[in-house]
Amino acid sequence: MDYKQPKPRKSRHANIVQELGMRIVSGQLQPDEKLPQEAVLCEEYAVSRPVVREAIRVLVAKGLVASKPRVGTLVKPRRDWHMLDPDVLYWLVESTPQSEFFSTLVGVRCIIEPAVCAMAASTANAEDIAAIEEAYTRMEAATSRAEMLQPDLDFHRRIAEATHNDLLVYLSNMLSIALRESIKFSSHRPNLQALTLPRHKAILTAIKNRDALAAQQASIVQLDDTRVALNTVLNELTPL
Repeated sequence: MDYKQPKPRKSRHANIVQELGMRIVSGQLQPDEKLPQEAVLCEEYAVSRPVVREAIRVLVAKGLVASKPRVGTLVKPRRDWHMLDPDVLYWLVESTPQSEFFSTLVGVRCIIEPAVCAMAASTANAEDIAAIEEAYTRMEAATSRAEMLQPDLDFHRRIAEATHNDLLVYLSNMLSIALRESIKFSSHRPNLQALTLPRHKAILTAIKNRDALAAQQASIVQLDDTRVALNTVLNELTPL
């Protein structure tokens, strides 16, 4: 499954999932609030009851709602949501204020990525290092923000893959939607390549040298720079 972006919504029940999911995650529907009754949803979306029920089953699987006999379908507390589900994460990106979402994401990255880089420095084989270096080379050759985005994502993903830890790779994949949005946003600061490339090169060099401590520190420095970049762009967008 490709976690880089949600799959296009085509089926009728998937459109209902998209709209109800967004209403829940954005706070339009609050915890313990009941979803509209089946008959109301059938009329609103011009679909049959089986289609509505399938949509509700999907929302239940994502941890957003719970169906209770003789009560109805209730929105679950935020703590129960499957936050790394690609759809839920996408709805969070779309509905959360940018400063709040990016601050949350950087906090998570600061916990995970330095440890991943340190592990990769110890576990990466020659093929892994070549793959990371190839992504960096494409970052270096990029002539625009758009061209730099995918190599940057590949760089981080391949470092996770170099740990040979399936759970870390899975977690990296789950966060790729949020990471894509973060990189797209932070890339609007001036002097992007001059500021970004040396920090990524330091991570690559440390991994190539099998220096776990240096890789960890280089990742911390790169994430500090990411925080500065996000704040710079956010401040430019905030009216005085």
